[in-house]
Formats: sequence, structure tokens, C-alpha cells
Amino acid sequence: MVRPTPSRGRKAEALSTAIELVFRETRLSDIEALFEVRARTRQNPLSRADLAQLGITPESTAAAFGSGTIVGFVCTRDDCVVGFCSGEFDSGEILVLAVLPDFEGRGIGKQLLSSVVARLHQAGARRVWLAAAADPTVRAHGFYRALGWRPNGERTSNGDEILELHLPSRPRIT
Repeated sequence: MVRPTPSRGRKAEALSTAIELVFRETRLSDIEALFEVRARTRQNPLSRADLAQLGITPESTAAAFGSGTIVGFVCTRDDCVVGFCSGEFDSGEILVLAVLPDFEGRGIGKQLLSSVVARLHQAGARRVWLAAAADPTVRAHGFYRALGWRPNGERTSNGDEILELHLPSRPRIT
């Protein structure tokens, strides 16, 4: 791993950051780390107990990944998960996007989200959607809209907006 020295300047520091971050598919061995990251996000953190009340446990997550029901990608630095995103194949829902506060603003969330959307699209998803806060003061509100996600007029029971991403048509093979 390259570590910047004061004499290298900003270019070397940016190169070092790029080298240290690794994007890959989620592995079953990552599941504990996913719960740790989810509990430490800047906005909307959910503890393991909060997630368990929603029926989301390490066991249910492992079962979903193991059965191929969901797909996910992680970003690691020095083999530690610093961000992740997961989506469900059947519904096309982006289930979660979480990045540790110290790693925000580096394009990690955008790349993770893009990877999951691409995989859902490749699998034939006709609709890709997510639920996000309708409050414009919440960072996610602007983040998703800047990436092309648009509200469809629906809301969840807790008031979150349903946002959809327009997917290009998949070419037909004849």
C-alpha cells in the first residue's frame, strides 16, 4: 500500500486513496461488518437491535445472500468494509446504501449504488427503486436526485418517498 508523504503532495495522496479502496461483491464473511457500518452511518444509523426489530439479522442476511435473493457490493480499505449497498432481485429494490462518515465524499456510495443497479438491470429488473427521506435537509435527498432518481408519487408508511431510476431498455437478442 502506498502511503503519502508530505513531499508527495495532493496527487500522490489522491492516488494513495484510490489504491487503498477496493470494490467487490459482498461475501458471506462480510455480513458482521455490514451491521457495524450500518450502525455507524452519519444519518439514519440503525443498530443491530433496530434492524432485528425489522426482521433483519445476520442470519436472515446470510440466508438472502446465500439463496441469491439479494446482491451486494462492498468497498473495503485495508480489508475493512467502509461502505456497502444491497439490492433485491425480485423487486428491484435497493435495500440499503451505507458509507462510514470518514469515507463520505469520495464517490464510494455512487460506485456501490451503480454496481448494484447494474447487476439488477443485467438480471432483468424492469424497475429499480428505493425508499428515501422526503426531507430536503437529509443528505440522501439530494444525493439520489443528483444521480437521476425521481420520486414516483408513492410513500412508505413512515413517510419516505419512493424514488425510481429510469433504466435504458435492454437490447433484444434475436
